Amino acid sequence: MIPLELAAVEELAPGRLLRAPDADTITGVTVDSRRAGPGALFVAVGRGSEFVEDALARGAAAALLPDDAFAALAALGRAVRERSSARVVAITGSTAKTSTKDILGALCAPHARTVVAEGSQNNEIGLPLTLCRIEPDTEIVIVEMGMRGLGQIAELCEAAQPDIGVITSVGPVHLELLGTVERVAQAKAELVAALPSGGTAVVPAGETALEPYLLRADIDVVRFGRDGDVSLLSYAPHDGSSSLEVDVAGEGLTLEVSFAGRHNATNALAALAAYRALGLPLAGAQAGARRARLSRWRGEEAPLAGEGLLINDCYNANPLSMAAALEHLRERAGRRRKIAVLGDMAELGPDAPRYHREIGAAAARAGVDVLVAVGPLARGYLEGAEGIVARRFAATVEEGLAMLRDELRPGDVVLVKGSRAMGLEVIGEAVAVVPA
Repeated sequence: MIPLELAAVEELAPGRLLRAPDADTITGVTVDSRRAGPGALFVAVGRGSEFVEDALARGAAAALLPDDAFAALAALGRAVRERSSARVVAITGSTAKTSTKDILGALCAPHARTVVAEGSQNNEIGLPLTLCRIEPDTEIVIVEMGMRGLGQIAELCEAAQPDIGVITSVGPVHLELLGTVERVAQAKAELVAALPSGGTAVVPAGETALEPYLLRADIDVVRFGRDGDVSLLSYAPHDGSSSLEVDVAGEGLTLEVSFAGRHNATNALAALAAYRALGLPLAGAQAGARRARLSRWRGEEAPLAGEGLLINDCYNANPLSMAAALEHLRERAGRRRKIAVLGDMAELGPDAPRYHREIGAAAARAGVDVLVAVGPLARGYLEGAEGIVARRFAATVEEGLAMLRDELRPGDVVLVKGSRAMGLEVIGEAVAVVPA
């Protein structure tokens, strides 16, 4: 981290600052006392005040009990950002934020000193922590931005000051607060509004809900996807990897990537558009493409008995990502029997039953042989999946696991997916075959 003087910390983040003897600067920021090593500032968030002594005992330079934890972290992150000449890419979207961030980080790493957000650090805590990892020689910073309502991405942009903004998708998420997909687009477009003159907005081609927010004449707008500036010419899946042929603003590119799924091929298009906007060599994209590793529970694959396969995609779910995962299940399974264990999709508002029925119908179109629906809203999957003979309902994750075990045969391909609150990862972990 670019060092900050503790005197500056006191001005930026009002509260009670406890210093270690002789400490006058910090070289890192954490909210986890277990990571509070020498030079770190431990910021007490929530019950973090109970761990101040632990942080100082581990060698932290100081501990801050802020008057407003979120404002304090934002101010610290912004201060580090302002001391850096690095270019910042901010990624948001209804789906695929983290996967696109992972892919872009891998593409950039061989060519520039790059800081990438860890996991899904995309909120008022995670984003400043990413900014506080910027070093004096950092050239590129890739941050992720999540939101639950209007104004939240704008607040994150005040700290990050992005040069390039990527919107991966717009769809029915957080509808309990936002109400309509159009308002989701409005919230995501706060990223476009925050770009400086000369910045670049990377957006999905054909996303009409975003078009009213793309009228700025002082920024570049790059569209990815069908008929976009960056488009997919061909996609060939392999065993956990893929071959892509891509058109990047009229220039052809062939990539061997370390992940599978058409939806991830689309994520790669968004990443390539940002990579090109950064001025990095298109011919050098292959160097990082093979190194891309998606964050946990995003299409993770594990073996099952009899050459079967588990697709553990249970980090989160909404109608867009659920439909993409079912299509991936269809492609990945081929002639093998397909089982889908699907949990509730959260935060869809009053239309939630309809969205669940539509995903049930999508499961039937994908040729799912066995559908296990987990959670109260998941009954809608069964109602929509009229073409699937084996349909089972589980009120709890434990019941869902028992039903999967009853149905599972050697050679089956199993998709496990649901919203984060469902905790479906225990199902995948319970049935996966541990390598010898």
